[in-house]
Amino acid sequence: MRAPRLYQTEAIVLKRSDLNEADRIVTLYTPHRGKIRAIAKGSRRPLSKLAGHLELYTHSIVLIACGRHLDIVSQSQTIDSFVSLREDLEKSVSALYVMEVVDQFTEDGVEDYPVFKLILETLQRLVRPGDDNLILRYFDLHFLEFVGYRPQLQHCIHCEDDVQPITNFFSASSGGVLCPRCRAIDPTARPISVNALKVLRHLQNGEDWLIDRLKMSRPLAAEMESLSRGYIRYLLDKDVKSAVLLDSLHQSQL
Repeated sequence: MRAPRLYQTEAIVLKRSDLNEADRIVTLYTPHRGKIRAIAKGSRRPLSKLAGHLELYTHSIVLIACGRHLDIVSQSQTIDSFVSLREDLEKSVSALYVMEVVDQFTEDGVEDYPVFKLILETLQRLVRPGDDNLILRYFDLHFLEFVGYRPQLQHCIHCEDDVQPITNFFSASSGGVLCPRCRAIDPTARPISVNALKVLRHLQNGEDWLIDRLKMSRPLAAEMESLSRGYIRYLLDKDVKSAVLLDSLHQSQL
């Protein structure tokens, strides 16, 4: 039996790139097909019916035709465009950060419904009042777990002893916390405070109630952000561009 020529799916727009004067290539993350790339014909034209439904981080229903090299978006209908995120620069960049991290870590055509669900839930959390830093750290921890890079925060990654409530160290190269005795195995390991480790553990355990209730000091938020970004930078061997922009925004607010 031949595979169907058309398929319909939910999708979140991770990335767009111009193909020619009229068309774009859109990178979509879908519930059951994972990441796919498809051509959105005519979407660069001012009167295109597709363009508004394929904006970055828009959640849409798309009808896609199978192509020889790249599939083609035939129709698209917006479920949620997350307008309020687009009206707030920091929230917009936070949403772009999520899209960029997912795009950098995932391969085409690998189904991972938990990742799709996490992306959508993160966008929905960013819309509501709450601590965006906590929202992104929750995303980082759970996304990294889904793609096989869960950081070890409970035990020393080297000696496997329980981590004590003192200043420990986080080793990006080892993928977890080092106790003070084992810190020497990675001179680049960074200090991690008792409070930062405690909050990261709660988030890793799925305690998303913290996002609405916890009020973090600016130094604690900055420490958690720096540790998370450093780990992702190590794994990718490069900076996430939108993370750099977020850093600039945070600096301008000091």
